[in-house]
Amino acid sequence: MAVIDRETTTALDTTQDRYGRTVHHHAAAAARARRNAAAAEAYTTHLAPHATGLLDAARSSLDELPPARHTTAWRTLLDALAASHAEITRILGRPATPGSAAEREQHQALWPHLALWADHSSLAADLADQHHQGEPGTGLTAEEAQRWTHQAQAAKLRGELDLIESWYAADGRRITLAYLVQDDTSTVIALTGDPDAPGWQVIGHYSDEYTAGRALPRPVPPGVLRPDSSRFNRPEPAPEVPLHELLQDITEARSAGDVSETLLTATQHGYDAGPMVRLQELLYTAGKFAAALETVQGRQIAARLDALGRQLDFLTREVKDAAEDLGATVAVLPPHRTPTPPRIRPRPALDTTLPPPPPPRATAPAHHP
Repeated sequence: MAVIDRETTTALDTTQDRYGRTVHHHAAAAARARRNAAAAEAYTTHLAPHATGLLDAARSSLDELPPARHTTAWRTLLDALAASHAEITRILGRPATPGSAAEREQHQALWPHLALWADHSSLAADLADQHHQGEPGTGLTAEEAQRWTHQAQAAKLRGELDLIESWYAADGRRITLAYLVQDDTSTVIALTGDPDAPGWQVIGHYSDEYTAGRALPRPVPPGVLRPDSSRFNRPEPAPEVPLHELLQDITEARSAGDVSETLLTATQHGYDAGPMVRLQELLYTAGKFAAALETVQGRQIAARLDALGRQLDFLTREVKDAAEDLGATVAVLPPHRTPTPPRIRPRPALDTTLPPPPPPRATAPAHHP
């Protein structure tokens, strides 16, 4: 599906103008029809024979997991995958004439269900493969775990606890791998909890990351910022003027009104918002992501991004006011700012005979003692 999506995106790019608006609608519809057909064929060939068994294995594994905040949502998602698989099977069970309009309509009806599987089947596959759970830590006693935790906390205060990666286990625990540096040597340790909040503790130490990965609980798929987002079924993006084009418009402008219009384009709100407003949306969304991490650092970074967003909002209003004031001047550039003619090197006439190349230099004979 990733390959199909990439090919479709490339095809749709050729149907749009430079602002991202679709101008060749028939070609865009044909590209989506090819996507739908290719996705239906891929599902029929590679997944349909195994979908029921995959969902059964995933549900069985989910039943064995301890209760956690996410298990109910996972069960709902598995139910949605099962319903989509049933609908796909029902539609494909009554195939239309190949190449007909009826077949294209069938594929179009299938696409939302195929996109659902493309987005979320990894959860079912991961749950079905949860047979290797690993054991938390390396059998540390309570005293050893406390000693390693104190050493790690001291190293963090010295700036010698280097985080490697983190993930969530199926039971909802956050697990983080880190290098514990002591006396010019580093040890891979695993800890649970937020490393920037009180209460985290070391649950194991290992010779390397590979050994730690085999001993610790497997990671489960990370969460999403927006539950309704879809990589494979994205809405059509709003048109936008590229920033480099706005910059070029100002460079080529000769009147204050032209520059004013360009700045107003950069600061306008709404469906076709300008780059400065889009940047505000970027900071706002990144701030929501940082807060959704539910960590101390995440909340701090979310606050920083929120403050930057407010500053950018103030700056956007200032730029808009300046643009309106600039337009009100009705001024133009003075004529002494004359264009400089380009330096164009003369080219030889077509009937001009080029001079012959110089003869090769003679090589001096070698002298031997």
